[in-house]
Amino acid sequence: MPHPTALTLVLFRNDLRLADHPALWHAAQKGPILPVYLHSAADQSGLAWRWWQGNSLLTLKARLAERGLPLVLRSGQAREILPEIVRRTGAAAVYWNRRYDSEGMREDEELKRLLKTMGIEVRSFVGNLLVEPWEHLREGRPYRVFTPFWKAMLARHQFARPLPEPTPCTAPADTPESEDLADWGWQPRHPDWSLSLAAHWRVGEAAAWERLHAFVDEGLTHYAEGRNLPGKPYVSRLSPYLAHGEVSPRQIWWHFSDLAQEQPGSHRHIEAFLRELGWREFSWHLLYHFPDLPREPLRPEFGQFPWRDDPAALRAWQRGRTGYPIVDAGMRELWQSGWMHNRVRMIVASFLVKDLRVPWQEGEAWFWDTLVDADLANNSASWQWVAGCGADAAPYFRVFNPVLQAEKFDPDGEYIRKWLPPLRQLPTAHIHAPWEAPAPVLEKAGVTLGKDYPRPLVDHHQAREAALAAWETIRQQTEGG
Repeated sequence: MPHPTALTLVLFRNDLRLADHPALWHAAQKGPILPVYLHSAADQSGLAWRWWQGNSLLTLKARLAERGLPLVLRSGQAREILPEIVRRTGAAAVYWNRRYDSEGMREDEELKRLLKTMGIEVRSFVGNLLVEPWEHLREGRPYRVFTPFWKAMLARHQFARPLPEPTPCTAPADTPESEDLADWGWQPRHPDWSLSLAAHWRVGEAAAWERLHAFVDEGLTHYAEGRNLPGKPYVSRLSPYLAHGEVSPRQIWWHFSDLAQEQPGSHRHIEAFLRELGWREFSWHLLYHFPDLPREPLRPEFGQFPWRDDPAALRAWQRGRTGYPIVDAGMRELWQSGWMHNRVRMIVASFLVKDLRVPWQEGEAWFWDTLVDADLANNSASWQWVAGCGADAAPYFRVFNPVLQAEKFDPDGEYIRKWLPPLRQLPTAHIHAPWEAPAPVLEKAGVTLGKDYPRPLVDHHQAREAALAAWETIRQQTEGG
């Protein structure tokens, strides 16, 4: 048995917070703790995600320092670094919150075996989900449809109350050397494209709660319907804070559940909001049970789908130059802010995989590199949903019409005008389809198509028919086989 005052190492990953951090809380009950963050050289996280994670680590380091605790940063192979820190500090235990992607789980199992051979106590905790993926099954099998998944989860499980921030915390007498985060290259320099991200976001645990309270004050009472209106401030924008673990799903669940009791009139909006938290749970459920989710379609017949290899079309989509304003506004919001409104995410994704018939994996990769809220499970499950090849997928014949979507959800063109300055002077009647505007209207608005703003990359109606024909081909092949 380790001495009650023996040191415990606490590994931080995508859980950069002090409150409701089970590994940290349980370690602090035992004695001195040493927070550690390990960065693998093989890590393939996106550039925008790294910008946020790096700034969040700096914020976490400052908060830990206020409590007399260091944060040791190391890069390299965890199986080599962690035993070295254990030996250097004389630590008797290592605690962490569990991961659910296949690579992370393999690494944690390897670490657990290695540390146990050294006589080190290892404990892991559920800290980033409401329910473990293996604890919520349907007759022993994983769910593949969201609504029964979420209904059953609410009926069967009681979610634990979040843990408080541990206090007091005791630091070790001696701290091993820490690397400098600046040496990891997570902060861009020449050019520093992150300046636009910094203009849109505050990072860290305290910022997460500021954002949550702002949503309650400004958006919650409009959420059920307003969450589909990208020009309005009615969504929470909490996804980056969840992705980096600056706030936990349990904290969000209980904060809004308690709020529903205090404000019965908000119940409908809160239920709709928590359902989105349920989609995050469902996405991780899928990734755990289907680890190829980021790469392979869950519906195998889509492996035969006749996707188009069109680098020029992909580039136009990435840069917001498709000629469809709602699509281009969304892609430019992403490029400038590292985030995109969820309704617009569905529209731009549908345009890529159905109007352009570019493989969904290309869109997933672009989102992975440019989203500050990049989340392996959510990104994969959501792209497969739009492409029609995943669990609970939208039927393939459901093809978003970008003009009709814009007219319905951005009727006054507020969102388009914000992110597409060249179109700001266009009348609302023409802002969703500028190629249909009369020449005098375009001239008065200062818009020359093909110069100030591109003409449509494809004709949506023709593209839709081609996509449906492609789907019909693989459907017949599948049924014939």
